[in-house]
Amino acid sequence: MGDKRILCIGLVCLDIINVVDKYPEEDTDTRCLSQRWQRGGNASNSCTVLSLLGAPCAFMGSLAPGPVADFIVDDFKRRDIEVSGVAWQREGVTPCACCVVCPPSGSRTVVLFDTNLPDVTADDFQKVDLTKYKWIHWEGRNPGEQVKMIKHVEEYNSSVMAEEQITISVEIEKTREELYQLFQYGDVVFVSKDVARHFGYNSAAEALRGFYSQVKKGALLICAWAEMGADGVGPEGTVVHSDAFAPEAIVDTLGAGDTFNASVIFSLSNGKSLQEALTFGCQIAGKKCGIHGYDGIV
Repeated sequence: MGDKRILCIGLVCLDIINVVDKYPEEDTDTRCLSQRWQRGGNASNSCTVLSLLGAPCAFMGSLAPGPVADFIVDDFKRRDIEVSGVAWQREGVTPCACCVVCPPSGSRTVVLFDTNLPDVTADDFQKVDLTKYKWIHWEGRNPGEQVKMIKHVEEYNSSVMAEEQITISVEIEKTREELYQLFQYGDVVFVSKDVARHFGYNSAAEALRGFYSQVKKGALLICAWAEMGADGVGPEGTVVHSDAFAPEAIVDTLGAGDTFNASVIFSLSNGKSLQEALTFGCQIAGKKCGIHGYDGIV
C-alpha cells in the first residue's frame, strides 16, 4: 500500500485544559497550576497519535473560521497531519471543551460547549480521492450519513484488487441508539465501556460475547476497559486480552481512549495480530496517561 494514508473522520475541537492540585470545591477560588490550549476531539486526537507513531494520516471534519480555527489548523500542520479541504470551513462556532485535570488523583472533568456546526455529510465524502487511503476510521457521530459513506467505500473496494482495498473501522463511544447501526459496518469495531455498561455488561469480555453477533462476518470487535486493559475478538470466536500498562503516576487521562484506538489501528494496519495490537494499544495509552498532552508517548 506504499505511503497511503489513514483517514480519520469526526470531531475536532479546542480543549482548554486547566491543571489543578485538587478538585475545586463549591464556592471557592482555585488557582491553576497551568493552563494550555490543545487541539482535541476523538478523530483529531487519533490523528495526532498516528502521526507520532509514524503513520501518514489525514483528518476530515468541520471547523468554523476564526482564531480558534487558525490555532487548530496550525497544530495540524505542526503534527504533519493532512487536512481535507472538503467539509472543512463551515458557518458556525467551533466546539470547545473546558477540561479540569487533577494529576494527584488522576481525575479529569470535561465541560463541553457543543455547537450546531454540521458534521461531514455523504455528499462531502463523495469528493474524497479514495485511492490515497488504506484505512478510514469513523468516529460515530451522524450515523445516517456515515453509513452512506461506508457503503461508498464498500463499492470502491469491490472495484479494486484486494491489496488496494480500504479497511473500515468505526468507533461507537456514546450511548445513542442511532449509533448502534454502525456495529454491522466496520471491519474493525471499537465499542466503549460506557456503551457496554449501558447494555448491562460488566466486563470487556462479556460485552464482546454479547455484541459480536451484531458485527459483520469476519470483523474484529474491540473493547477497552480502562485500568482493566482491553479485550478483542475476531471471526474465530476466541476472546484475547491485554492488561493495562499503568504509568508510575497518573498525570492526564484526556485522550487516552483515542490514543488506544489509534495505536490499535496503527498496529493492525502494519499486519500485526489482534493480540499484538491490543497490547500495543494498552502500552501507548498507558504512556499517554503519564504525561501532559501527547509528546513523549513514543
